[in-house]
Amino acid sequence: MDPMTVVKRAMPDSIPLKITEILPRLKDGGAFVKFTHPADMSAAEIETKISDRLEKTPVRPFFNPFSSVQVGLVEGVPWLEDLHRFPYGRIRVEFVPKVPGEDAVELSQEDLYSMFRKYGKIAEITSQPFDSKVLPRFAYVDFAFVRDAIRARNCLHGFIVTPARGGGRNGTKLRMSYEQRLKPHHVWNYINNHSRIFIPILVALLTGLTVVIFDPIREYFVKAHVTQRFRLNNSRLYRWLRRQTSDIFTFRRHKAEQAGLSAVWTHRKDLIDQIRKWLMETAETFIVVQGPRGSGKKELVLDQALKGKRNVLVLDCRPIVEARGESATIKKMAASVGYRPIFSWANSMSSMVDLAVQSTTGVKAGFSETLESQLQKILQTTGSALSEIGVAGRKKHDIDTSLPPDAYLGAHPEKRPIVVIDNFLYKNEGNTIVYDKIGEWAAALVQSNVAHVIFLTSDTSYSKSLSKSLPDRVFRQVSLGDLSPEVAKRYVISQLESDNNTIPQDDDDDADETPAEKKEQYRRNHNLGELDKVIGTLGGRLTDLDFFARRLKTGQSPKLAVAEITEQSASEILKMYLLSGNGKTGDGGKHWSVEQAWYLIKALASRTSLRYNEVLLSHTFASSTTASDGESALEGLANAELITVKTHNGRPQKIIPGKPVYQAAFAQLTRDPVLSAKMDLAVLTELTKVETKSIDKVETELALLAEMPKQPSQTTGRINYLLSKLEASQGKIDVFEKEMTRLKKILNNEY
Repeated sequence: MDPMTVVKRAMPDSIPLKITEILPRLKDGGAFVKFTHPADMSAAEIETKISDRLEKTPVRPFFNPFSSVQVGLVEGVPWLEDLHRFPYGRIRVEFVPKVPGEDAVELSQEDLYSMFRKYGKIAEITSQPFDSKVLPRFAYVDFAFVRDAIRARNCLHGFIVTPARGGGRNGTKLRMSYEQRLKPHHVWNYINNHSRIFIPILVALLTGLTVVIFDPIREYFVKAHVTQRFRLNNSRLYRWLRRQTSDIFTFRRHKAEQAGLSAVWTHRKDLIDQIRKWLMETAETFIVVQGPRGSGKKELVLDQALKGKRNVLVLDCRPIVEARGESATIKKMAASVGYRPIFSWANSMSSMVDLAVQSTTGVKAGFSETLESQLQKILQTTGSALSEIGVAGRKKHDIDTSLPPDAYLGAHPEKRPIVVIDNFLYKNEGNTIVYDKIGEWAAALVQSNVAHVIFLTSDTSYSKSLSKSLPDRVFRQVSLGDLSPEVAKRYVISQLESDNNTIPQDDDDDADETPAEKKEQYRRNHNLGELDKVIGTLGGRLTDLDFFARRLKTGQSPKLAVAEITEQSASEILKMYLLSGNGKTGDGGKHWSVEQAWYLIKALASRTSLRYNEVLLSHTFASSTTASDGESALEGLANAELITVKTHNGRPQKIIPGKPVYQAAFAQLTRDPVLSAKMDLAVLTELTKVETKSIDKVETELALLAEMPKQPSQTTGRINYLLSKLEASQGKIDVFEKEMTRLKKILNNEY
């Protein structure tokens, strides 16, 4: 690349010339060579001989073996500049006078061709329009290659065209410069003028690029998340270390929990076996495990029914629904299935770009994607990954290896991945799009035999949401209730005993005791004799039993612990249902009133259950002025977990407290005279308003009948009916007023 070396290689030794100076032109990729020659040999002859030699024995640079060094005799006066100008294939040739003030002649295309053709292939010669007023006159010479334009410009710049070659009477000087064939900002102007075509094309290209590059990466990470490929617990080294150190490191809390839950799993062994049996069948429907919060749904499915199962995807709806904003929702959904990389911030940026493009061009660019499309994209990628996981284990020599994935997984249901959707319909207020998309995606998985889907929900109205996705299927349902008193008692005792066994014995006297004596001593220390009396009040909810066991471990007696739990539950009920006004249900848009909540609390305080239709026919539910739809009110209170609605043959049958401990909490609330008087007064006030409205309607109709000029005999029955109804309503109001007077007296006298 050294100019001196290139010149020495290009110059033949047979030519008698002497190089006096070499001026490198790195910007143009060449050099000017000054030389002297004998008088009997012209410069044109030297140019010809050097060109012939380079044609026979070309000198090729190492970085471009397909081109060779070329030479050209400088006939003009080169302009050696270091401006920020770079060579192009187009040369602008300006025709200027030889001496300033004289006239110059515009050369024809034939003359220009004869002068420039020897430097290389000419693509086009464009003369200036005849009516152009731009001076000096000029023409464009377009070369096929940039290197030919460089030689022409450096050799002919400042060349004077003689009159014999068409340069006019005084001669014409050529002044040349490089020029871009495309005008500056031509591409941007084209985009701006054709935005309706270019922007959709650009969006399609970006979308295609994203699919080609990122989708395989995301699918790989989803498969790694489901199969737990990078999880430390699955490594052989970790499992070996755990086996070797299992007798050194003990986990007291874990052992206590396992010992306590063993009694629960023994009680629910039939449900666990039923779920396992369903996972071995090919039915294209959902498995729904429904139960109140704290009933152990997740532990039953993941720790027992799916114990030892591989390829289990757990999708928790709770963090997704609780996320604030679309970007956070997309991020949580992607994290729950292992979908990465995810550019959650790009949705906000693309929305702003889309708005800017639409405001400037009037066309929506389509860069931004809605939350629905983003969720659908994540779930579709997850479905593709699950399908590949299911067929990953088949071998080439299998009989059904040629079957498509859906047919293969339909024939081998045991190889399908398992999708567990936890907290389904959790806080179902304004987030129906998330549940709808998950339901549609789950329906597609089971219908195409890609995976088994298990829903874990505490919402009793889950069938309404899931029926939209699978309207022609019957769900396989498992309902978890509270534990029986015997099982609840064994659960508490097993937790206490396992916790006691892990405590080291420091007393030497205790070392001499037998296990039976230690057990009896432990029961006396914790006063477990009271447990039989209070376990029925506490009930069989796992969360309440855990709370109860922790209180017993701190030294509290069972009676005192249950009393404090009942008091705490009563405070929660008072705050959530009686002092907060109307409440929305989890289904969105439906309401219940405080009076309706108090009616159920007061009725269930003395009865273990209420007939469903009996409650609907009561005045508080049938004639409420704030929540007229009784069924919606009961559904809202059930979703808020104040009550639980039991069904029989698919229809609502009876109403029980939401938690077993709520029965005692209801009774405690009703024993408060001030609270009872206040709430009863509110109920009677509402009933009085209902009866007053009924009287107003009766009086309006009676006034309308009285305006008739002559009373026909046919109106006698209607008048008597209205009068009797007026009398009955007024009688009720009198009774209500007396009771309200008594309740007001209590409120005035009691604290």
